[in-house]
Amino acid sequence: MSAEDIERPPHRKIIHIDMDAFYASVEQRDHPEYRGKPLVVGGGPEGRGGVVATASYEARKFGIRSAMPSKQAVKLCPEAIFVFPRFAAYKEVSQGIRAIFARYTDLIEPLSLDEAFLDVTEDKLGIGSAMEIAKQIKQAIKDELRLTASAGVSINKFVAKIASDMNKPDGLTFIGPSSIENFMEKLPVEKFFGVGKVTAQKMKGMGLHTGADLKKLTEHELTRHFGKTGRFYYHIVRGIDNRAVQPHRETKSMGAEDTFGSDLSELDEMHEELDKIAEKVVTRLQRYQLKGRTLTLKIKYHDFKQITRNQSFAIGIDDLVTIQQTAKALLEATDTTKKIRLLGISLSNFGDNQQGAVKEISGQLRLFN
Repeated sequence: MSAEDIERPPHRKIIHIDMDAFYASVEQRDHPEYRGKPLVVGGGPEGRGGVVATASYEARKFGIRSAMPSKQAVKLCPEAIFVFPRFAAYKEVSQGIRAIFARYTDLIEPLSLDEAFLDVTEDKLGIGSAMEIAKQIKQAIKDELRLTASAGVSINKFVAKIASDMNKPDGLTFIGPSSIENFMEKLPVEKFFGVGKVTAQKMKGMGLHTGADLKKLTEHELTRHFGKTGRFYYHIVRGIDNRAVQPHRETKSMGAEDTFGSDLSELDEMHEELDKIAEKVVTRLQRYQLKGRTLTLKIKYHDFKQITRNQSFAIGIDDLVTIQQTAKALLEATDTTKKIRLLGISLSNFGDNQQGAVKEISGQLRLFN
């Protein structure tokens, strides 16, 4: 039998749906007085100030972005309206969005409240066209929830996700099999999965600015410079991403953290806050019957410098005393003379203790005072 006689498996049909300025759009939908105005959802700029969770498109025109300190946001746009997030409302809307997805497929992988991957290779309604399904989903979200979403359609998750961000808001972008490799060659390296600011600077220092530049390196060279992720770069720049849409993604970590209204300078204060955070973590672990073998302490100082420290155990833990004592020991092994803005504790490495699919909203509130 020749290679031509071997039937190749059909391409998958993947849709990535990403809501447009989700929190801000829900607020503008529910509060007419916010419509058409620069709206920021997050902690206000008063006092030491909070952090921007999301901003309306009117606010984004001024350069306001997610994770930006609210004090900086108000400097960019003094007339911006700041509102505290209503997570219960956002979660309810998210459930409505998920119900719309479920009309078409059961292969839904939520990434957060406002975005998800859908595998519609075999859709429930027999529509066949991923583009048509994406159009119908967008229209249903608009008609039933009075919100807009952007969609990316392709044959794999990586490209679909990039496509959904190309024509926001209310966008719909298709990148087909024949154009993927050319598209990836033109893609700036900072758009690649796993490439943050530091890695992007390293790449550019090596003369790697686009996917075409990455493509010149062998798989061995990429892994030598960038570790295991280098293997992913090697394949994805060639349009190869075989990751499946996972309806039941395993929980990788679970934790909680708090940003304080004023910086902590005394060890007793730090211990007290760690005790409170540990209680939240234990409540979440026990709710989902999880035990983690690795505890990670996160510290952000007053100057926004951030460090993490971790401790691993032979067996999984979920008891309050062990978590509190370990977090305090990790803290005391650092420089406790510096003022601390944020503390966080998380458990990971669940292994056989993983009890199923959990997508915890924990961490959303941590952005705000």
